[in-house]
Amino acid sequence: MALADDLADKLAARVIAHVEKTGDNDIIRLMSQSLGDSSQTLQEAFVTSVRVQQAAIRADRMLKQRIEEYAAGTSDADG
Repeated sequence: MALADDLADKLAARVIAHVEKTGDNDIIRLMSQSLGDSSQTLQEAFVTSVRVQQAAIRADRMLKQRIEEYAAGTSDADG
């Protein structure tokens, strides 16, 4: 459902920003429970979006670090 996905993506982005700023990881569980009380569809979309967005953030950070290592000549990469 496109509407649920859109809403979940926006909410997940705001929740992730809050977690990044405060370290309050518990908000993810609390939001998931609250959403599940009224809409299982939105809850599932939210949880999926949080996982996907957090994975993308981790991958982006790893890529940035790798680029910095190569630029500094400190990488132990093969090749």
